[in-house]
Amino acid sequence: MTTALSQSPTGCVTHADLFQHPVVEDGVSPTGGYESTLLARAAAVCGQCPLAARCLYDAVLHHDVAGFVAGTTAHQRRQIRARLSIRVKQENLDSIAGTAQANHPVDRDEVVRLRRANPDETLEQIAMRLGCSTSTVKRHLRKVRNSSPAPENQQAARPSVSVEQVWLTALAVTGRRPSERDLHVA
Repeated sequence: MTTALSQSPTGCVTHADLFQHPVVEDGVSPTGGYESTLLARAAAVCGQCPLAARCLYDAVLHHDVAGFVAGTTAHQRRQIRARLSIRVKQENLDSIAGTAQANHPVDRDEVVRLRRANPDETLEQIAMRLGCSTSTVKRHLRKVRNSSPAPENQQAARPSVSVEQVWLTALAVTGRRPSERDLHVA
């Protein structure tokens, strides 16, 4: 990820070896020493990132990602979601990877997501990814098209939780004391 302000890579990109280390990536509970040092280094890198609040917000509200994100572990993000009453649908990694599963219900949202993510793929290719028939994909897309209001009449849904609420809850969960910068997150 690069910042829009400086076009320079963020800390998680420049220190990929740190963020992809098994202790940091897998969220291993620190037993002291080496593990604590790695997590502290990762937290320090995230603490300097101008995108940390938005990164955390997306990881808490939109994507149930693994690893260390914006100074938090996956376990801590689950705690943040619990405190804020947020539920995130887990990614269907089988469909993302293109692995078909026979005889399973096909989620309409997943059909739409795959179609939007892969506009150049044929409906047959999307059906193969989902492990269903092309007619199933067509049926789901037709139902969505027929039930959706015209784009000009749609209003963007406003999230009920703000970036600030997520950030302050993260501070409480991680036990960090808010700094002056933390109080001006946006």
